[in-house]
Amino acid sequence: MSEAERERGATGTDPAGGRSESGAAVETIGLRKAYGPTTVLAGVDLAVARGSVFALLGPNGAGKTTTVRILATLQPPDGGTATVAGRDVVGEPEAVRRAISLTGQFAAVDDQLTAEENLLLIGRLRRLGRTERRRRTAELLDMLDLTADARRRVKTFSGGMRRKVDLAMSLVGRPEVLFLDEPTTGLDPRSRQAVWDVVGELVGSGVTIFLTTQYLEEADQLADRISVLDGGRVVATGSADELKRRIGAEQVELALADRAGIEQARGLLGPGVVVAGAGRGAAGAVAPAGAEPVVRVPTDGSADHLRYVLDTLAAGGVAVSTATVRRPTLDDVFLTLTGTRELEGASR
Repeated sequence: MSEAERERGATGTDPAGGRSESGAAVETIGLRKAYGPTTVLAGVDLAVARGSVFALLGPNGAGKTTTVRILATLQPPDGGTATVAGRDVVGEPEAVRRAISLTGQFAAVDDQLTAEENLLLIGRLRRLGRTERRRRTAELLDMLDLTADARRRVKTFSGGMRRKVDLAMSLVGRPEVLFLDEPTTGLDPRSRQAVWDVVGELVGSGVTIFLTTQYLEEADQLADRISVLDGGRVVATGSADELKRRIGAEQVELALADRAGIEQARGLLGPGVVVAGAGRGAAGAVAPAGAEPVVRVPTDGSADHLRYVLDTLAAGGVAVSTATVRRPTLDDVFLTLTGTRELEGASR
């Protein structure tokens, strides 16, 4: 049974065509896309419940942005089916566009206009009446805590405030589904938290959020469901906790004396050994010269298993500097499922 079939079992989605009566906001079945000889999507199955936050993760070139482009009708698939808000992206592209908004990595605002003027402009482009434009603008400025700054030019705003204006512009048309493609790239922690708060409010109002991000903490914080893309296919789907449990409840983090010990550790302890980089929190990083490489090994957290790991490595001649038992993060899930490739920054 495919991931999409399992999800449809949970949501009741009917893929037979027409409007979904079950609550699925986005669904793809066997979605395929290639650029010349390069296959980017090799049969992607996704199912996203209405009124939820869904995160799509994957390494560089996994196909996240291509998936979003297809779902937003910006490019056609080569095969498979995709529906958004119950509309087919190939057969009903105009209807899909009326039901969605897309916010990219960089804020698409006019710096010379005020926050209020940016929203009013989008209202005119959406063909809202004068009264409705002003009412909707005031509503969104209040929702995103921008009322006090409504008549300031956006060029004077911080990065976080610009992003909030960008989000407000995406909401003028009351989308059923909002695609956020790495919405907090380049923001400081305070601004990122502000965007997270806005996402929470939007979901509370019934909007479905389809999120791609290079910050795994962001997916952990926001997403109800997460799918991981690798090699053009979905390799795992679940909540953050479900995905973490797939690689073990806890892990032993080991600082090794040298990088030669990495392959020795894998040989002694099996393929579950994951390279974590140079020190805690450096997931996927390559250790600089002279730094201690760090690996992680699934564990049940017991003293017996920790003793077994250390004794096995010692008997195999692998020198361990420090050992720490820790709970897995989404970084660990990502590295286990996709290897040590970096997350996508701005590619397909």
